[in-house]
Amino acid sequence: MDKQLQALQHNLELAIQRTDAEGIEFWFARDLQSPLGYARWENFQTAIQRAMEACDASGHGVSDHFRGVMKMVDLGSGSKREIDDVMLR
Repeated sequence: MDKQLQALQHNLELAIQRTDAEGIEFWFARDLQSPLGYARWENFQTAIQRAMEACDASGHGVSDHFRGVMKMVDLGSGSKREIDDVMLR
């Protein structure tokens, strides 16, 4: 396995994997954005959209693998703001 692929695997293993109420493992897209090399959310959204289109074209249910969600994040000022994210399963 080449070093770049090993580094990617290591970074993905460090990303937070979560489990939903049904026991299904998932990742938040924003948690994977940086380890996958995307500096801007808008660019990663484009990649996610392409992945959703590929999922649909292959006959798989997009909603089974991609779920849009809103979540609260802490801001530097101590306040919170709601942002969009995607649950990837």
